[in-house]
Amino acid sequence: MKYVSRGLLEMAKYIFITGGVVSSLGKGLASAALGALLQARGYSVRLRKLDPYLNVDPGTMSPFEHGEVFVTDDGAETDLDLGHYERFTGVAASNTDSVSSGRIYSTVLEKERRGDYLGRTIQVIPHVTNEIKEFIKINESAVDFMLCEIGGTVGDIEGLPFFEAIRQFGQDKPRGDCIYVHLTLLPFITASGELKTKPTQHSVKELRSIGIAPDVLVCRSEGEIPKKERDKLALFCNVRSDCVIGAKDLESIYEAPLAYHKEGLDKAVLDAFGITPAPNPDLTRWEDVSDRIFNAEGTLKVAIVGKYTQLEDAYKSVSEALTHAGMANRVKVKVCWVDAEAFDNKPAEPFLEGFDAILVPGGFGERGTEGMIKAAKFSREHGVPYLGICLGMQMAVIEVSRNLTKINNAGSEEFDSDSKSKRFTHVVYHLKEWVQGNSRIKREEHDDKGGTMRLGAYNAKLLKNSKASQIYQSELIEERHRHRYEVDIKYQKELEDSGLIFSGLSPDGRLPEIVELRDHPWFLGVQFHPELKSKPFNPHPLFSDFIKTTKKLTRLV
Repeated sequence: MKYVSRGLLEMAKYIFITGGVVSSLGKGLASAALGALLQARGYSVRLRKLDPYLNVDPGTMSPFEHGEVFVTDDGAETDLDLGHYERFTGVAASNTDSVSSGRIYSTVLEKERRGDYLGRTIQVIPHVTNEIKEFIKINESAVDFMLCEIGGTVGDIEGLPFFEAIRQFGQDKPRGDCIYVHLTLLPFITASGELKTKPTQHSVKELRSIGIAPDVLVCRSEGEIPKKERDKLALFCNVRSDCVIGAKDLESIYEAPLAYHKEGLDKAVLDAFGITPAPNPDLTRWEDVSDRIFNAEGTLKVAIVGKYTQLEDAYKSVSEALTHAGMANRVKVKVCWVDAEAFDNKPAEPFLEGFDAILVPGGFGERGTEGMIKAAKFSREHGVPYLGICLGMQMAVIEVSRNLTKINNAGSEEFDSDSKSKRFTHVVYHLKEWVQGNSRIKREEHDDKGGTMRLGAYNAKLLKNSKASQIYQSELIEERHRHRYEVDIKYQKELEDSGLIFSGLSPDGRLPEIVELRDHPWFLGVQFHPELKSKPFNPHPLFSDFIKTTKKLTRLV
């Protein structure tokens, strides 16, 4: 399906998505699904996330705090919702699509230090709010619809500058160029058997008190919203009855575009802009996605062996990429979370037996790494398909170094960074220099943590006739990176003599990008993060082939 580019509308229209009552209701998913529905009608879209937290970006935040960090092609460390945006729309995000209070305030203070404000007193209004508005306007002429999600919930003190900014923005723009979509919760009280509208009423009241009147209400609930409650919400929240959109719980997030369309979300939004009649949607893509999800031909169990398994959002893109690969192969992939730390000092077999494939994702620090090394060994010795991503690749290299070469104390420089003595031979070292475009980037171990890793899209050359080149159907690829440690190329010969092939290297031949095990059904480690580019309608080839091979080995074909 080919979408119509910018040009259906004379001016960009803005949709601001806010949340109320409680957090984590699914604003990001609703925004992404709405973007996909507008695309299906032929419009071009771009999605943005405005986060109220004071961190400059989520790059230095613990996964337990924030979930995964989504990395864009241009090297921005962003909110995980941008992953949803890319997966649902196919539009590549950039550093202009995610901003935090920390970044806004940093910019304002830098301008003040330079004297840009000519000695004026710096205030939230107008200086901070103006900076937010300038961010919102970036590249507005390139799309038909700009969807901006405001993180947090209405009433949060740290979010007030953003709410004030979007209120002003709506006033600055011509009438009818901005609308506001408010996502709230309709709790069901089991004891009384009632669906309660009061929390939503209070949330809308809070929103109206700061000068924003919602045009569309999206109401999360466990089931359908009866007409009586819809009419009540419309009356007390001052919205049209057909602009009260139900958002019940779904089995799969990829049902969202079809479910929201059935509820009339895209029609309500277009009606709010006065765009009637609107082009009819072509939902073929999402009907196919839904068919592949609900008509799978078997189930595969894949173990994700990591250190942040208590919070699934820490590996959101990985689990979604596995789901996409399952769709491509008409199987359901059941992701099983295995805590690597649980068998740091125990045999791996009781924890890993019974899985069809094993994936070790990225991460930082030494905790749980011995378990990951054992997972790589288990896969190698038992012929179980293995995919190691970033840290997962490094652990596979350490495993082969320890058990198939003579480097018995192989390890990573990262594990010695807090130790006074050198415990390991560093087959994985701190990356201090790399090429980016026409320049050479240098880093030291004691540099600031934020934004100092090898970030964003880089090219790699693949070995002819390798498994990697066969999977990609190319000898030149581009993938996104996020790491500060790297496999040392000086151990290449020893490792290749032991059966571990360096099948992908940086264009200058200095940085290993892909390793694969000779004489194994499927054993690959990649230094980059392929999961960041996978989509339900365009699964990543590595994940797709990983599941394809696993399907064959389990005789589901």
